[in-house]
Amino acid sequence: MPILRLITILGGLTLAITIFWAMSADPRGLGPVLTEMFTEPWSVVTLIDLYLGFLIAAVVMVSFEKSWPARLFWAAPVLVLGNIWTALWFAIRLPEITKRLRRGR
Repeated sequence: MPILRLITILGGLTLAITIFWAMSADPRGLGPVLTEMFTEPWSVVTLIDLYLGFLIAAVVMVSFEKSWPARLFWAAPVLVLGNIWTALWFAIRLPEITKRLRRGR
């Protein structure tokens, strides 16, 4: 279990570092890059796939968390912070997720 949590945390940190690297490496900024991406069909497919994954992660979070404040706290930022936030949630909740899966709930 600890190794899975570590892998999840390292994945989230790697993504965050990569985002900061891209921000410093490309002086155009995110807006022009996204505009250019929307002209490429496979980029559009990739973005739809990415946000579908975010939505699925948010649904899992909402299903798992017990209170509405916790559900909103975890699920809403996924649509902006993406897999960095999802990795944090999984790293924190992994022991409880595993326990519930083993119990069959």
